Amino acid sequence: MTKIHIYTDGSCKGNQHTNNKGGLGAILMKDNHKVEISQGYKNTTNNRMELRAVIAALLKVKRPAKIVLHSDSTYICDAFNKGWLTKWEANGWKSSAKKRVKNTDLWNELLSAIDQQ
Repeated sequence: MTKIHIYTDGSCKGNQHTNNKGGLGAILMKDNHKVEISQGYKNTTNNRMELRAVIAALLKVKRPAKIVLHSDSTYICDAFNKGWLTKWEANGWKSSAKKRVKNTDLWNELLSAIDQQ
């Protein structure tokens, strides 16, 4: 199976404020082949940009592959490594504190992108 390394990052100037601008970037690497992705957004947050970067990269992968994701986002990494994503989904998108999980629209998009693999 093909192995693809995906490097992602997202950022936002004026995080959580009105009229803020954000962007995402991703690099997909397979052997010596590289694909770069970038896109800008308005009225967003840093965490949404981090999520969108991963989603955009996964959607570029057109066939089953072993994905190795590299992210500097604690939000993304902890969701997978600490099992938050699985727990949130099982609890109807509620946190352990029984609060609604933020960005459920993008978490669902991410799960869909993973399922396409």
